[in-house]
Amino acid sequence: MKNILVTGGAGFIGSHLVKHFVKKYHNYNIFNLDILSYASDISRLNQVSSLENYKFINGDINDEKLIKKIFNDFKIDSVINLAAESHVDNSIKNPTKFAVVNILGTLNLLNICNSLWENKKDKLFYHISTDEVYGELGKEGKFNEHSPYKPKSPYSASKASSDHFVRAFFHTYNLPIIISNCSNNYGPDQYHEKLIPLTIKNIISNQKIPIYGDGSNIRDWIYVKDHVEAIDKIFHFGKNGETYNIGGDNEISNLDMVNEIIGITDKLLKRPEGSSKKLISFVEDRKGHDFRYAINNKKIYEELEWLPKTKFSEGLHHTVSSYI
Repeated sequence: MKNILVTGGAGFIGSHLVKHFVKKYHNYNIFNLDILSYASDISRLNQVSSLENYKFINGDINDEKLIKKIFNDFKIDSVINLAAESHVDNSIKNPTKFAVVNILGTLNLLNICNSLWENKKDKLFYHISTDEVYGELGKEGKFNEHSPYKPKSPYSASKASSDHFVRAFFHTYNLPIIISNCSNNYGPDQYHEKLIPLTIKNIISNQKIPIYGDGSNIRDWIYVKDHVEAIDKIFHFGKNGETYNIGGDNEISNLDMVNEIIGITDKLLKRPEGSSKKLISFVEDRKGHDFRYAINNKKIYEELEWLPKTKFSEGLHHTVSSYI
């Protein structure tokens, strides 16, 4: 029996994770804490909302009184922290909000875990982070767990800071922690501000598809359900105090990604092949826009025998189908 607090469980990745854990581990009680911000959607959890081992709590990770009550009432022994502001554009407009949520919110959770877990045996604070903390790559190489932190946006800076706090609690207070840094996620139920759902939405409605700069920026994409499987492996078998990088082995430029989506969407909508390419609109590049991200999966493969399963073409087709 475990009592797991999942923060941000009504978000994109969080909702997939919650559904996975609730349905797979019937002896685990999953407590989903989410503030229900603009990018959250509690309807994502409809299929598990009535199950006995699931409970939703509407609240803020910065609410110390609420978090302590949750820990005391439900005997929380594990935290999987996904609660975060995550859209880079928004962090450029309002960096303070990202510091409050991503840094101070994580610190609040850490303080409470450290103060209430008198016996730290069989406890775990698992912090979900991003590959953006490493900054950017040139045309060669991949990030690994020893890559230096070089965040360039307020979003990545806030996540880098939260990572450092998590590690500090391990070294200073012996709090059991694990961190994973993941590449860009895609899949069903992602909020439409992100590149893939925005592109699909705009194709369907014949709206312009904005692409920053010349579209040459490269990202490594992972299907969200593959990411959830990796989180499952790390949660159960990861080593205390360690970091694991999770990548999808799917590097593609933003422009090529959009063209892939256009091909799939036009076909499913029974439009002439490539007819939606006319919707592509190049816009001024984003400030501090990292050129390339790529993840080395060697550690998680060798230690935990995890690799992504979903072929990119299959995952993208399923994603487009789900939005249509």
